[in-house]
Amino acid sequence: MTNAMPAAAVPQRLRSHNERLILWLIRRNGPMPRAALAQATGLSAQAVTNITRELIADGLLDAGGERQRGKVGQPLLPLALAPDGALFLGLKVGRRVAELVLVDFAGQIRQMRALPHAFPQPDAIRDFAVSASAELLAGLTEAQRARLSGMGIASPFYLWDWAREMAPWRGRDLRQELAQALDLPVWLENDGSCACAAEMMFGTEELPEDFLYFYLAHFGGGGVVLDGRLRLGPSRNAGAMGSFPVPGGQQLLDVASVSTLESRLGRELPLEDEAWDLPPATLRQWLDESARVLSHAALGTVAALDLPLVVIDGAMPAALRDALVAATAEALAGTRHHGVTLPEVRAGTLGRRARTLGAAALPLGAGFMPGGTFAAPRPPRLGQETEGAQPRSGDDR
Repeated sequence: MTNAMPAAAVPQRLRSHNERLILWLIRRNGPMPRAALAQATGLSAQAVTNITRELIADGLLDAGGERQRGKVGQPLLPLALAPDGALFLGLKVGRRVAELVLVDFAGQIRQMRALPHAFPQPDAIRDFAVSASAELLAGLTEAQRARLSGMGIASPFYLWDWAREMAPWRGRDLRQELAQALDLPVWLENDGSCACAAEMMFGTEELPEDFLYFYLAHFGGGGVVLDGRLRLGPSRNAGAMGSFPVPGGQQLLDVASVSTLESRLGRELPLEDEAWDLPPATLRQWLDESARVLSHAALGTVAALDLPLVVIDGAMPAALRDALVAATAEALAGTRHHGVTLPEVRAGTLGRRARTLGAAALPLGAGFMPGGTFAAPRPPRLGQETEGAQPRSGDDR
């Protein structure tokens, strides 16, 4: 399986930077009136009016929200994302289950299909994605199907290195196979990168422009965000935190992962969070050891990049994730860190949904995010107009 990605191609016309910027601001802040958009972007009021008028006409914004009373003058009408404005398919290839979701423009999962397996096999994953996509799309109207912008795939790279059973993945290009089978643009990225991107796009907490992200599932991964952009690196392995070397000649995923916890238990854990039942002694040992290697990786990365925040999420119950966050923060504070400002350690907000939502974020970002997929741009300083802010012929897009 290769890491190749298609050129950004969506059914609708290519969106300008200013259109994408307005859509991003509303995505992160919720419904916003035009006056607030003009202030946040530095665009003129006329330019914002022209841009949002076209976005409403194209079905991407909804002007039907409740009016807000301003300090002076008429009530302000907030503009919101139109959920049916665009639709996206997201496929997660996991160690024990594959998931396919249909996500709307507001970031809500509308439908999901799942395929449990002992090990993911390329033929089975391809056939599942094709058949499940047909099921999900069969329930859409013709107008909704016309809004489908493509499919994203969140998958670990180098799947054939997992186990002998995974050897059939060597040389397979799932992205290309599904693009041909579905006649859709398809993107593929590392599942840890996708989880981080989902937190950026759909998470419920404000994030700084620079942070480190860990995602612990059967194995582990993560991402590094600098200047508001998820950095993928030349081989698309930047932020591969599961591979981070830790004391004892191990990698982080050898210690801080659900597979390690299952090994200690001698059994597989359920896919449903509410069904987890962990002996206190086993849980305490896993938390302590995981926090030790997470703090080691976090401190090394922070020393190199001066990051103010570490986010930890994973395919686990929220209470366990929160305990891991607390244990990691405590381990960090107890580590010799002279000359380094310790970061805040915070829990992620998406849990098991992160990788699948991140897969759907690939086509969303390519078509509707400023700078393309996985970018979260910094708005210009208030009063500073962006390129193209002056209306031309009454139409600035």
